[in-house]
Amino acid sequence: MIDGPIEIVVLGFDDDAELTELEAELSRLRENDLVRLIDAMVVRHKALGVIETRQLSDLEPDEALAFGAAVGALIGLGVGGESAMEAGAIWGMRELADGHIFDDDDSWAIAERVPEGRAAVVALLEHRWRIPVRDAVRRAGGRPLAAGWVREEHLVALGGLAALPEGDVAE
Repeated sequence: MIDGPIEIVVLGFDDDAELTELEAELSRLRENDLVRLIDAMVVRHKALGVIETRQLSDLEPDEALAFGAAVGALIGLGVGGESAMEAGAIWGMRELADGHIFDDDDSWAIAERVPEGRAAVVALLEHRWRIPVRDAVRRAGGRPLAAGWVREEHLVALGGLAALPEGDVAE
């Protein structure tokens, strides 16, 4: 079962980009149980409209079915309350019967958004390293109020908004 927070990541590359280093780093994180790859799809939009795809997942078939059932049940709860949870769970299991969340329809939808000569990686990651932190917060009676990622461009923008007067800049 999935225990940690889940993040979806979409990355763009040139079609001919070598992803070996990215794959090695992801393998290192997976080997150290810091992340788990729930599902990933690499879509390369080649010249003349040729589309190449590759899928990866760390989930065993039974884990994929359990994940599909859990997600489907939650969607069912949102759609029709507790009475729709079972139907949602069945739908979710059916959707993940092949072990992947992303399917052929997704590959075409991604390819439509990726310009020719470019590639995209869409990955669903479970952040395993956050499980003990989450559990400690729960044991202390806490709960998450907000979360987000700070990217480099956010810091650059913040610097532009809060430019220091000339006299305050360290030399």
